[in-house]
Amino acid sequence: MAETTTRTSARDFFGEVVEQVKKITWPDQAQLKSSTGMIVVFMLVMAAIIFVMDRVVGFGLDMISSLFTS
Repeated sequence: MAETTTRTSARDFFGEVVEQVKKITWPDQAQLKSSTGMIVVFMLVMAAIIFVMDRVVGFGLDMISSLFTS
């Protein structure tokens, strides 16, 4: 059965949010740059893969449609 929770005031809620945000370990600048670089490279690779797949499927569909047109 689902757990029941007690209602808390907005002040208590936001106080708890502030406490949780203080517990976060934020990355330093080097880690942030490294992660951003990896994400950019990944996105470029995925864009290239999707581009190639789009061209191959488009070419295949053009070949199939050319069989039925004169």
